Amino acid sequence: MHTGLRITAFAAALAATFGTAYGVGRGIDPVVANEAPASVHEDHGEQSPTPEGGDGHAGHASAPAVGGLQVSEGGYTLDLETTRVAAGRQADLRFTVRDGDGRALTAYQREHDKELHLVLASRDLTTYRHLHPTRAADGTWSTPVDLPRAGGYRVFADFTPARKGAENLTLGADLAVSGPYEPKGLPTSGVTAEVDGYQVELDGKLRPGAAGELTLTVSRDGEPVTDLQPYLGAYGHLVALRAGDLAYLHVHPHGEPGDGATEPGPDISFTATAPSSGTYRLFLDFRHEGKVHTAAFTVGSGGPPATQEPVDGHRH
Repeated sequence: MHTGLRITAFAAALAATFGTAYGVGRGIDPVVANEAPASVHEDHGEQSPTPEGGDGHAGHASAPAVGGLQVSEGGYTLDLETTRVAAGRQADLRFTVRDGDGRALTAYQREHDKELHLVLASRDLTTYRHLHPTRAADGTWSTPVDLPRAGGYRVFADFTPARKGAENLTLGADLAVSGPYEPKGLPTSGVTAEVDGYQVELDGKLRPGAAGELTLTVSRDGEPVTDLQPYLGAYGHLVALRAGDLAYLHVHPHGEPGDGATEPGPDISFTATAPSSGTYRLFLDFRHEGKVHTAAFTVGSGGPPATQEPVDGHRH
C-alpha cells in the first residue's frame, strides 16, 4: 500500500432481487447509488469509449490511475477459491495470487507490517472489513470471515511482489453471500461519524483530478483523543470506494509514529486525489485503548452530504 489514491475500474452487472433471497450461484448485486458510476470497465482492462475518445473520465485526463476492480493486472491474478459463503455464518475465505505462468506468488514486500492487506465490502457499501489473512507455504492465503447480510461483495487484495522494481497492486474479485436479501441504498453521512462511543470529524474535500488534504479528528465524550495507538505502522488507515463500480483507493496519513513530528491524535491527515467526480465511501481505521475502530463517511467529489447512517465496519 502507498500514499495517494489508487483506484481501478470494473464493470459489474448490478441488479436487485426484491423480497427474495440472494442466490449464491446467480451473482446478483444491488445498485448502490442513484447516480451512475463515472466509468465502467471490464475485468480484462478494456476501457469504455467516450465521445472524446478518453477513458470514461472526461475532463480529468490527468486524474490518477485507478485500481482494485481488475482481477488481473501487472502480470498477476487474484485466484479466489472461495466465491460463495452464507450470511451470518463464519467461513474460511481462501485465495491465491498467481503470476503470468499460473504459479502461486510466495514472496511479498512487507508494507505497514503485513505482506498483504485484504478488504471486503458489500456492493451497497453498508458492510466493510479490513482483514489480514495468513499465508501458507504454498502461497494460499486464508482468513475467517463472518458477513452479516446477503448480497454481492467485492474482495480486494492489496500487495507488492518482492521483486526489484515491483509496483503495489490492488486486485479485485467478486464474492456472493447467500441468504434473505433486502436491497439498501447508499449510506449517507455528515461531517461527523459516531463509532463505538467516538466521534470522528471530517474536514476537507475530495476533488476530482486535484490533490487535496483530508483531516479526520478523533474525540470521545467531547474531548480530543491525543493518545491514538499505532496500527500497522500508522495512526490511521483510509480506504475509499467509489459508489457504483466500487473502484478502490487506499491512502495512508502524513507522517508515522516515532518520526518526531507526527502527533498521536487527535488529527490524522491524508493527501487524496479523486480519479473522477462522483460519490465515494470513506472508511477510517484507527486504534485506541487496544481496539481498532472504523468510522465511515459518504462524500461527493466536492464535499459530504448532510445526513448520517451507520455502517457495519467490524471492530477488532
